[in-house]
Amino acid sequence: QVQVVESGGGLVQPGGSLRLSCAASGNIFNVHTINWYRQTPGKQREFVAKITRSHDAYYADSVKGRFTISRDNAMNTGFLQMNSLKPDDTANYYCKIEVQTDTERGRVQDFWGQGTQVTVSS
Repeated sequence: QVQVVESGGGLVQPGGSLRLSCAASGNIFNVHTINWYRQTPGKQREFVAKITRSHDAYYADSVKGRFTISRDNAMNTGFLQMNSLKPDDTANYYCKIEVQTDTERGRVQDFWGQGTQVTVSS
């Protein structure tokens, strides 16, 4: 199987920065797109950013210009640099990794992490 672990969340003041990490391990042949989503209680999970294996990046309008997504293909790890944080960015942040596993190379499967909490408050 594939394990996905997020880290880097925490409490930060408005205007501050955090860097989230998302590491994939296990039965991996190839990691395709790495995605970040976020969710607050009572709301649907929303797309934040994604990055393809060739490093093409896409962002939600709400974070464009403030967040930067990146990845290290050798380490099967993705990153989300979050600057100029606002209280509205408070959420549990989830990573979804699209993977070809060693045992099923014919298809791409989605694997989610457990999430990391980001709280922006003074």
